[in-house]
Amino acid sequence: MRKVAAVVTACLLSTMTGNAQLDATASKGLTAVPGIRVGHFTLPGGRTGCTVVMADGEGAVGGVSQRGAAPGTRETDVLDPLNMVERVNAIVLTGGSAFGLDAAQGVMRYLEEKNIGYKTGAGVVPIVPAAVIFDLPFIGPSNPRPTADCGYKAATAASDAPVPEGNVGAGAGATVGKLGSFFGTPGSEARYTSMKAGVGSAAIALPTGLIVSAIVVVNAIGDIIDPLSGQVVAGMRSANGTLVDARRLLRAGAPGIAPRAGENTTIGVISTNAKLTKTQVSRVALMADDGVARAINPSRTQGDGDTVFALATGGWNGTADVTLVGALAAEVMAEAIVRAAVMATSAGGLSSAREAETIPARFK
Repeated sequence: MRKVAAVVTACLLSTMTGNAQLDATASKGLTAVPGIRVGHFTLPGGRTGCTVVMADGEGAVGGVSQRGAAPGTRETDVLDPLNMVERVNAIVLTGGSAFGLDAAQGVMRYLEEKNIGYKTGAGVVPIVPAAVIFDLPFIGPSNPRPTADCGYKAATAASDAPVPEGNVGAGAGATVGKLGSFFGTPGSEARYTSMKAGVGSAAIALPTGLIVSAIVVVNAIGDIIDPLSGQVVAGMRSANGTLVDARRLLRAGAPGIAPRAGENTTIGVISTNAKLTKTQVSRVALMADDGVARAINPSRTQGDGDTVFALATGGWNGTADVTLVGALAAEVMAEAIVRAAVMATSAGGLSSAREAETIPARFK
């Protein structure tokens, strides 16, 4: 355990001193892991979309941690270590709330055309878990929601290039700092406004060859906090445009209205090249979920459907310590969450961290 702690500490010290990439591949984000590809499709109007994570070959061993109280998911039961199927062919992260789950059907169609999936006597059945964010208010009633066609196009666009971040794919309609909209009396004008977020991705590559990476779509009730400094990067804004800091407001006991179920949510995927069993990769997903709590406050609320998937490709020949992989997964998830705010741009009348000049110094 001391050896594991020492390695994790070395990674964090490297990050804080400005040498975050222990390996050049780490700058690619989730696709730093060989065999993992990412594709986005943003619907016309730029208000929503979907993001697809493809696991090449026979797929990757999959797991999930679902700790938000208002999830919108598909095929998460198959990832339970007690259940039979081990490998996942793709994971879909999408906007459009439950409507957006249709995007997974398009990814299934794409994979079936390539004869990729769980092999049965009647042909292949692609294994495609999915999770959604609630971005319907940002989409607006006159704009389209993600469909199967959205998923198919995202799968077609998937590549192992550095992951595009910000207002793309499932992050097109993502916003943060919505806790403020629940303070006040029902029907009254909100005293606080939210901010724009999106997709973020990050990776850690060790000299040993072990790689752990993350992609996340941040649509949280809470504020985004930089774990390295405690700085609020994006979240609730007051009428004069300053960040309020939800932590202080909550500690003051400000009266509020309970967040409505399912109207928020942070969803993401961890990938690693380690060889892990289904039980072990499920533990990695659970540990990675701690990164959500480090970088979002409050998180996993009654109105968030926070869900974290994990994939292990097994491409690395080294011996994987699941505690090390999980600890790195939490760190890289937290970094990806901060990047989701840093890389977002203002849209839909909401400002971004760049416009508000609240980006942590290491990103400038």
